[in-house]
Amino acid sequence: MSLRHAPWEEAAEFRVGLRPIPISDWFEGGDADPAKRKDGLLAAHPAAVWSEIPGSRPAQTELLAMLAGALGREISADGRPPLLAAAQEVADDLCLMEKRGDAWRLTALSLCAGSFFTASEVIGRSLAELHRPVTGFEARLLQRVERIFDNLRPDTMLERRNWSLVNSPDLHAPDPTPMRAAIPDIDPNRAADALFARIERQTLRRLPETGAVVFTIRVWIDPLSAIAADTERLARFARAWRTAHPEFRAYKQLHLYDALVSRVIDGV
Repeated sequence: MSLRHAPWEEAAEFRVGLRPIPISDWFEGGDADPAKRKDGLLAAHPAAVWSEIPGSRPAQTELLAMLAGALGREISADGRPPLLAAAQEVADDLCLMEKRGDAWRLTALSLCAGSFFTASEVIGRSLAELHRPVTGFEARLLQRVERIFDNLRPDTMLERRNWSLVNSPDLHAPDPTPMRAAIPDIDPNRAADALFARIERQTLRRLPETGAVVFTIRVWIDPLSAIAADTERLARFARAWRTAHPEFRAYKQLHLYDALVSRVIDGV
């Protein structure tokens, strides 16, 4: 649990929402042993949490060296793909985007906290293909995001955050179907304990030698009960919930939780 991020206080709509942050803020820590959590998933579900395509190793190697510098220690790949070795050192998931032809494509990723997708499902996809499920993205945001990737400088770090509501505390959530099927079984009187804000912190950073872009994803899970314990924080969450843009609500499937969230917001 973090309670350090509250992206619903900023906007409940689809927008790029990137802002520059200091290079020193690349990773936030907070996971005592990332490898311990990730190794079990890699052993049990390798295709869900790791993938790469040919030709991505030079950028992976550059990323590993850059991450080692950021952490202030040497990291040896020891026969592992370099990006995978890097990902086992940090709590964040790591995604490598490279310009192939006229499109930015996902060429390697470690995804141990995927929000409703797996590594094997998205590897090789372009920015447009990755965001196709997001209503209106291609028409309103795709060209803007592509320009950001094209023009990002190595000395600039960008960050954004987004959120959704779920009924599971699990970081590894590749498939929403079982989770959503369990919603009718939730006791409305225990909704605050059964529901969780799933918060993603994302960063973008250019690798200066290969020109690839590293996209990091860090997921935080905050129980709704912790948010409800702070009257002002709950009021801000309630306002965002009730005024969320229809496209945002539809994509995040927030309507599935309306009755339960109302019990928490209204205190009944």
